[in-house]
Amino acid sequence: MVVGDFAIELDTVVIGSGPGGYVAAIRAAQMGQKVAIVEKENIGGVCLNVGCIPSKALISAGHHYQEAMHSEVFGVTAENVVLDFAKTQEWKDNKVVKSLTSGVEMLLKKHKVEILRGEAFFVDEHDLRVMTETNAQSYSFNNAIVATGSRPIEIKGFKFGKRIIDSTGGLALKEVPKKLVVIGGGYIGSELAGAYANLGAEVTILEGSPSILPNFEKDMVKYVTDNFKKKNVAIETGAMAKEAVETDNGVTVKYEVNGTEKSIDADYVMVTVGRRPNTDELGLEQAGVEVGERGLITVDAQGRTNKPNIYAIGDIVPGLALAHKASYEAKIAAEAISGKKVAVDYKAMPAVCFTDPELASVGYTVAEAKEKGLDVKASKFPLQANGRALSLNATEGFVRLVTTKEDNLLVGAQVAGVGASDIIAELGLAIESGMNAEDIALTIHAHPSLAETVMDAAELALGLPIHI
Repeated sequence: MVVGDFAIELDTVVIGSGPGGYVAAIRAAQMGQKVAIVEKENIGGVCLNVGCIPSKALISAGHHYQEAMHSEVFGVTAENVVLDFAKTQEWKDNKVVKSLTSGVEMLLKKHKVEILRGEAFFVDEHDLRVMTETNAQSYSFNNAIVATGSRPIEIKGFKFGKRIIDSTGGLALKEVPKKLVVIGGGYIGSELAGAYANLGAEVTILEGSPSILPNFEKDMVKYVTDNFKKKNVAIETGAMAKEAVETDNGVTVKYEVNGTEKSIDADYVMVTVGRRPNTDELGLEQAGVEVGERGLITVDAQGRTNKPNIYAIGDIVPGLALAHKASYEAKIAAEAISGKKVAVDYKAMPAVCFTDPELASVGYTVAEAKEKGLDVKASKFPLQANGRALSLNATEGFVRLVTTKEDNLLVGAQVAGVGASDIIAELGLAIESGMNAEDIALTIHAHPSLAETVMDAAELALGLPIHI
């Protein structure tokens, strides 16, 4: 191996080691390719280090804190419940995040994937350089998979700093704020607002649209807004954030609602208004890869860019910015490089929000199905009729199946309630497999379980409900 000005030859190079990148690297290696992966920061990317995984850890901690203080309904009473947030953060960082990231690094090494530390920059469509603060190395490659993910959007008047933070900063706070303002009531904003409300913070959500969580149906979101009200989380919709002014001890957030100027004081303001694809500092133009106006790369059904040997996956291509979407696309791209006849198919792409209660959706809503020209019906089974939900004292929510009227084919499903993130998996499999309501109803479900709600909803779709 020669270093310096001479290029090291690579077969397949993957740029970025998040849920898209590391999965692409492992699958490519399994397909017999010699693979290298480039990572400028931490193995596991945003998701494992400062996104999906640590946020769920804080959400879990908040649930345990609330359960410790409010379990009287079960006949369990605890006194002098104390939250040691430093210990919470230590557990999150060391037992959760580091366990996963070290595990991913071990898997990469197991599959003989070479890990290149540094920042990748394309020289042309077959060459790149990997740079660190002290040196640079040139590489030539046959195929490349770009999986560089995204970063939080910084809005005018809210320059990130000590008291004005993004979601990464929100996950790394040293103490639970007494008062927290969250700008943006989408997935990330609503999840972290709920987490910190459960941990004891007084939270205000400022959302520009008419409702928080606009990607979910209104009857699902109502459970979340009702839960927020119980926890004294204030929600201001139609609110346009104007400016944040930091002080030594806090921050003042100025915003406008219906033409009226308002302000609120808090310890921190967390901006969660979306994410921007990381495609602007890669030298993609040097490689001749076409990048759209919003920084997204157009790809074909195998993840291939306009350059046939360069692929792109995850947050940097059109579609929902979901970790599992990136992992799915990763396998397609890696297998396409190996010559397999594969293509993406998003008909059963689940979306989950870990609020209280959880929300999950897969396939079409009723409105979406009708827009596609399908004649459908909705069958909605309430969790309050489920024995397991009753035993958990978590009866708010429902399972809804969207089926065709002609043959009861399942084309969509929505779940609101405890366990929604797990229940949705069966429904995704059913859609992917082309199952109808009778197929689901004839599948024996364990009792008592939350999954029985799926069977009950299927029986409801057939007009033969037992439990409602």
